Amino acid sequence: MRELTYTGRWTTEWREAPDPSIQSAQQAIVAPVAATSCDVDSAILAGHGFLDPPFPLGHECVARVVDVGDAVTTVTPGDLVVVPWALSCGTCDPCRAGLTAHCASVPHMAMYGAPIGGAWGGLFSDLARVPWADAMLVPLPSGLDPVAMASASDNWSLSWRLVAPHLKARAGARVLVVARGSIGLYVCDIARALGAGDVLYVDPDPEHRRIAEEFGARTAEALEPIRHGFDIAVEATGRVDQLEAALKSLAPEGICESAGNHFRPGGLPLLDMYLTGVTLRIARDNVRGHIPDALELAASGKVNPERVVSHVLDWEDLPQALPERHLKPVFVHGDRLPDSMG
Repeated sequence: MRELTYTGRWTTEWREAPDPSIQSAQQAIVAPVAATSCDVDSAILAGHGFLDPPFPLGHECVARVVDVGDAVTTVTPGDLVVVPWALSCGTCDPCRAGLTAHCASVPHMAMYGAPIGGAWGGLFSDLARVPWADAMLVPLPSGLDPVAMASASDNWSLSWRLVAPHLKARAGARVLVVARGSIGLYVCDIARALGAGDVLYVDPDPEHRRIAEEFGARTAEALEPIRHGFDIAVEATGRVDQLEAALKSLAPEGICESAGNHFRPGGLPLLDMYLTGVTLRIARDNVRGHIPDALELAASGKVNPERVVSHVLDWEDLPQALPERHLKPVFVHGDRLPDSMG
């Protein structure tokens, strides 16, 4: 098989690798149908990550099950499934507590698309092995478009977690979104659908702002700190100065969720945070537990995740097209899509 490999700044290529095989009764082999780049992949391609190339890329996809081990009961060959980005067994203490990004059965931080916690390959590959199929794979509900849901492995479901639980606890809350990619736009869509009282989206990109406005958000090119204004802030830029501005814009006892990958150091306004009484969370998401709820919302008709998809491109175009600076490109295996979508 082939796997798309990051070889240097803004450079990828197909490389041959052995076909994965079933190695235990709990495993499955899947073939990506629609795969997309995570916002962090853009940072990796730009050379801002902390891992040296080469390594296989990709950790967001909807895939078709090709083969399963004898003990797998929840999926069968032919099923369309969401493949979570993080490896998790489902039975260790962290997994049972919902901390699937911290599974104790694999090395720390084990994931697809980066050689962290082992070499698990990437989901921009012709095939991938899933070590615990029943624990990890989530069947795609009937009627949902694999292209629109290619990001359910991470960014779409992460975006649900960044805002949905907080809006359930704080009905009508004012939401600030400071972003540079798909996560912020997904948050705008979800926040308005779930009853946010006001959503302000901050991004210098005019096309991104236009999409946010379609989702019902107010927009701004840059953020001027508005003290004691917003109940919830979501920062998804990876820039500490933007996180600082978001924190300073919170109302007393406000909540800030940081989904940016902060590869660069910086300082936070700790005294302001103390005086305002804010809650800040910076975390890799335990996404497996959120995927079903995020898919349920996608199927409700209240949101439009397909609007964030900027390009639908052929699988064979991955080496040339992925390094281009698209918002949310989805790469499809046309012969693997459902007949109604091929």
